[in-house]
Amino acid sequence: MRLKDCHNYSDFRRLARRRLPGPIFNYIDGGADDEVTMAKNTAAFNACDLLPSVLRGVDDVDMSVTVMGQKLDMPVYCSPTALQRLFHHKGERAVAAAAEMYGTMFGVSSLGTVSLEELRQNHSNPQVYQFYFHKDRGLNTAMMQRAKQAGVEVMMLTVDSITGGNRERDLRTGFSIPFRLTLGGMVQFGLKPIWGINYVTHEKFRLPQLDEHVDMGGGALSIGRYFTEMLDPAMNWDDVAQMVRDWDGQFCLKGVMSVEDAKRAVEIGCTGIILSNHGGRQLDGSRTPFDQLAEIVDAVGDKLDVIMDSGVQRGTHVLKALSVGAKAVGLGRYYLFPLAAAGQAGVERALRQMKAEIERDMKLMGARSIADLSRGNLRFAEPEKAKTA
Repeated sequence: MRLKDCHNYSDFRRLARRRLPGPIFNYIDGGADDEVTMAKNTAAFNACDLLPSVLRGVDDVDMSVTVMGQKLDMPVYCSPTALQRLFHHKGERAVAAAAEMYGTMFGVSSLGTVSLEELRQNHSNPQVYQFYFHKDRGLNTAMMQRAKQAGVEVMMLTVDSITGGNRERDLRTGFSIPFRLTLGGMVQFGLKPIWGINYVTHEKFRLPQLDEHVDMGGGALSIGRYFTEMLDPAMNWDDVAQMVRDWDGQFCLKGVMSVEDAKRAVEIGCTGIILSNHGGRQLDGSRTPFDQLAEIVDAVGDKLDVIMDSGVQRGTHVLKALSVGAKAVGLGRYYLFPLAAAGQAGVERALRQMKAEIERDMKLMGARSIADLSRGNLRFAEPEKAKTA
């Protein structure tokens, strides 16, 4: 199987599986506990049908959106994800370049493997910086100041990860950073020598956003211990309100799922919220963002930008979310598997296919612009959903 044979999410996933050692593939592919929520995230879109309109004269389609003050040429962006240079040696460099080619936003994680300064200097498309709330308040302030000085446009605080989810696939393979693999995990690495050659022949793996705080070389603090020892489960709304004031710009919360929390985000001055269950990697059994979207949009959609991620694999999924009222949609695994499969070329192909799907599906829906999409275009299989739509 080659890159040119990849035509959808499942194809990219299969190619990534062939190229990645088992522990790393399962780190991307897996979810928490029984992975029920991870499966539901995508299945939720299937309970909603699109209702197209015809004879609308849609020879030209405008799929651009403005979200949190950023103009995007397409209504999807590359969500910040951790450890990207484990998946491909180009990591965030490949993702940022591909996102720039398609005029959309990309994210850099606190656990990113390329510095936010390098990416900001080399790419002109909007950049969002995702970070976690630490027990060390000085560290939180320093991270925000660093992002501000680098020219990052959007600050994103993840609020659903005050501790790590129970990812049992990683426990079985022994996946951790630094690597502490089981025997079976080591065998998997041996079976994928090309990945290993790229890993050892390129620059040393590092976490430049956290170099001063996490000793990767000596293994003093693993990623697992980072979540359990450095992050602050006592984080509260007063803490976040102060951060919003200190940032004094576009600030969004990732992981908001309830109406009450969405309203609090408005009260403290957030300009956006991202409905997310972390791709099913945190609290298994939690509600899907798409199922919760209408309720949140109705409550606060006129006061801040409501975005969603988790489970998006198709252009039709994006159109359904936009029709309910999302301003944009975040992609995670959707671009990580192509990254693992083929680096920048893989991410470019995935974004090109998503753009083509959205354009084609908008024409089939009779929508010339994103503004033409509405809940009138949707029908839900379950009666209670129909009432909210």
